[in-house]
Amino acid sequence: MAGCWEGSGGKPLLTSIYVTVLAGAIFSAIVIFSTLRSGDKVSFSVTGYTSSSQSPPPSLLPDDKIFRNGNSASEPTPNTSANHPSHAVQKPQNILTKAIWEVPVDKKMPDPKVFQLTKEMVEYRAKDNVIIVTFGNYAFMDFILNWVRHLTDLNVFNLLVGAMDTKLLEALYWKGVPVFDMGSNMNTIDVGWGSPTFHKMGREKVLLINALLPYGYELLMCDTDMVWLKNPLPYLARYPEADVLTSSDQVIPTVTDDSLDLWPQVSGAYNIGIFHWRPTDPSKRLAKEWKELLLADEKIWDQNGFNDIVHRVLGPSVEGGKGLVYAYDGTLKLGILPASIFCSGHTYFVQAMYAQFRLEAYAVHTTFQYAGTEGKRHRLREAMLFYDPPEYYDSPGGFLSFKPRIPKGLLLDGAHTLETHFSLVNYQLKNIRTALAIASLLNRTLVMPPIWCRFDRMWFGHPGIMEGTITRQPFLCPMDHVFEVNVMLKDLPEDEFGPKIDFREYSFLQNPLVPNQVKESVLEVQLCDGQSMKCNIDNETTQLGVLGFPKQSNQEKFLQVFSRYKDVKVIQFSSMEDAFQGFTNKEMENKFRNRVKRYVGIWCCLPFRDPGHIYYDMFWDEKPGWKPEPPKTREDDHPPW
Repeated sequence: MAGCWEGSGGKPLLTSIYVTVLAGAIFSAIVIFSTLRSGDKVSFSVTGYTSSSQSPPPSLLPDDKIFRNGNSASEPTPNTSANHPSHAVQKPQNILTKAIWEVPVDKKMPDPKVFQLTKEMVEYRAKDNVIIVTFGNYAFMDFILNWVRHLTDLNVFNLLVGAMDTKLLEALYWKGVPVFDMGSNMNTIDVGWGSPTFHKMGREKVLLINALLPYGYELLMCDTDMVWLKNPLPYLARYPEADVLTSSDQVIPTVTDDSLDLWPQVSGAYNIGIFHWRPTDPSKRLAKEWKELLLADEKIWDQNGFNDIVHRVLGPSVEGGKGLVYAYDGTLKLGILPASIFCSGHTYFVQAMYAQFRLEAYAVHTTFQYAGTEGKRHRLREAMLFYDPPEYYDSPGGFLSFKPRIPKGLLLDGAHTLETHFSLVNYQLKNIRTALAIASLLNRTLVMPPIWCRFDRMWFGHPGIMEGTITRQPFLCPMDHVFEVNVMLKDLPEDEFGPKIDFREYSFLQNPLVPNQVKESVLEVQLCDGQSMKCNIDNETTQLGVLGFPKQSNQEKFLQVFSRYKDVKVIQFSSMEDAFQGFTNKEMENKFRNRVKRYVGIWCCLPFRDPGHIYYDMFWDEKPGWKPEPPKTREDDHPPW
């Protein structure tokens, strides 16, 4: 600017500059005034975004490789043409219009104002008038990245993420994820289901829906603890008359194809973890009343409030509506997404309803599970639906696995009863206890075996399998049905509980994200009779990659032999039956026992009994006459330690 003034050399130019500046100021004032009146920018609370750093943290720099394609670590490749919807006039590129996963090149955070939610931001990201949104705090960073990655893998890019705290906003920005500030000033830790902060998060969802609907776009609102398996947008477009399409907690199938669930037969709550809103007058009225209800009473759970309002009127069916029903005020057209393909944690992980009906699942929401957030994450890992950082797939100390070899009789013989269920699970517990001991000795990460159950687990009394469901017996049950996954991951004091024993999900070694250098470095350990000539562990002519190892070996023998194989990534035992005689170091044994007895949870629940739950016991076999019985009194209601 100084150069212009000094180089003008004449009065006419000076006059023209004055005129230009004055005109520009008047135009800017008009634009600012119009923007303020339009109300496009949305603030979710009085407190706004405040940048806490001027440069990305080291762990979040653009070269941080958090995702993997096949066996090579790499960032997801930005797809500029696929990320950006077509517009008549292409808008200039800035931080909000970059392709997803395209990390910023600058080293400092932009002005906080650019992260405010605006209609322009939604307009740019929307495609076919639809925007997909999730939100959360920093505690759910990995879930959010997983959610985004699954959508972009499906070539779905019309998405936005709301950040409830500064730490998450900055982290997502440096990862190249389109993020906006919700101004919630939320705590960055996991708030826990049912807590006051959990309910506050639910209210933020309702405020967000009310903020987005006036923009005129269809809204697919999602919780972060769900995963998209198939592009849902063509399915949702099949029901253009619907004002709202919602998922549900229905566990009994009402249809066997991919049509909407039959609303008169749906007894489960409508679940607001996955639901689609069209910006119609009835849906806007519903959103407004829902918001007012929750703001008037902080004790109401957002999902219960939604269900109460929607059920105020339910019926009749919309004529020609392909399963839609009039709800709420009698004008809103509601559809219930089929639980077989828009899956809950039960219809996907326990019943595998989509597979039994030969359908393709669109989504899975990690409901109907135990062990909190850690349980949710582990379920997705078991299904190979969670993207972990590269180090997760290559533990420095290597891995230990074993073949479970469950006797056929325990799995299939006799009626499915409480006794046969516990006999089956207890057999597996004993083998897993042995594997945990060996993993602890060798400082290896245990790859858990698949766990089989005869009885389902619920938080209320039931006859073993919920009536009307299509759960097969026996079934491969999620690990959190038996184990306290959150306790296993907790950092317990080593002076009292011994060293932490890391573990992986049963599907780990089949996961394509595990690098070849891990999968190809395997030592097969065949348990054998120590008196046999074929069981000579000092025989150097042993077949390459296979080791005969004596049953009932003690602590010293394990350390002596397997110290030679520290460079082997995977040591796989043929069985855990009679593999380990026990610790010779009593202090080490006591700490180990103190740790692993806390690893198991409860089976729940016997009907018409209070309490009706039964504690699993890691050391059941050391208690003669042990039987699966619930506590007799409230005083007896505690874990077996």
